[in-house]
Amino acid sequence: MTHVLDPDALPDDARALMAPLPPYDDVTRSDSAFRTFLHGLPGVDQVGAEARVAQLGTRSIKTTAKAWAIDTAISMVDLTTLEGADTPGKVRSLAAKARRPDPGDPACPHVAAVCVYGDLAGVAREALGDSGIHVAAVATAFPSGRASRAVKIADVQDAVANGADEIDMVIDRGAFLSGRYLDVFEEIVAVKEACGPAHLKVILETGELVTLDNVRRASWIAMLAGGDFIKTSTGKVSPAATLPVSLVMLEAVRDFRAATGRQIGFKPAGGIRTTKDAVKHLVLINETVGADWLDPDWFRFGASSLLNDLLLQRQKLRTGHYSGPDYVTVD
Repeated sequence: MTHVLDPDALPDDARALMAPLPPYDDVTRSDSAFRTFLHGLPGVDQVGAEARVAQLGTRSIKTTAKAWAIDTAISMVDLTTLEGADTPGKVRSLAAKARRPDPGDPACPHVAAVCVYGDLAGVAREALGDSGIHVAAVATAFPSGRASRAVKIADVQDAVANGADEIDMVIDRGAFLSGRYLDVFEEIVAVKEACGPAHLKVILETGELVTLDNVRRASWIAMLAGGDFIKTSTGKVSPAATLPVSLVMLEAVRDFRAATGRQIGFKPAGGIRTTKDAVKHLVLINETVGADWLDPDWFRFGASSLLNDLLLQRQKLRTGHYSGPDYVTVD
């Protein structure tokens, strides 16, 4: 049974978040209204989506454009470590790499954020100092999302108190796949409130959503609930950030801004390991939503190994030859 939040019991800013922007200000008034809205979204042509990304994937860029793409991609990386064996020392090393990805080239841009578990957010914050690099923390019982709402909210509050200024939450996929869309919406609203000033990225875990239609519906739920970014995956489930999934989510943020005037960021995560993968995503962004999203404020790569390949390709452009694998650190 769905428990509907009483808006009058929430603070003013939370009530504002619960009220979806026009023309969607009444779609969450009931379970049935929300279901009708979400299932009334245009269906996704899977064959068409696959054909579109295959066509865009044939685009090639050279020389100056490639150098720009590599530096842009580096500046968009959320450099990530999310292992049970993570230590403060590992996070400090990751923060040093985030600040100076290529110690031999001060012109190399720094990354957008360091992404860690919430208990290590304070270590990352201290190590990053005033570099301008964000501290992102996963929360809400990442990666499964299987915990009570009270535990999830406490998880978020703890991460923010530790120094995170971005929270990457996971939606309740069990609730979504059971058709309890309003439960998913209300939980995101509650997490957004718990974030305070921190930005919220909403992880859909698209590999568990089965269909591209579900990816579109989950994207709209996250945006209507106040998410600042929508994110494909935890990186713990395969498939993760496929290009057709990214296309559908980018179309959702494009359509949402056209309808509401509010711009939402996008973060693909999981399986993006090479410069070629990154460039394909940059082309997809430019052709689907336009240059407004070609900025770390609106687009991120969730990655660990991607940065090393970008650095090797950058070195190749700069010197004319590939460096050995010992040129970059092994995270």
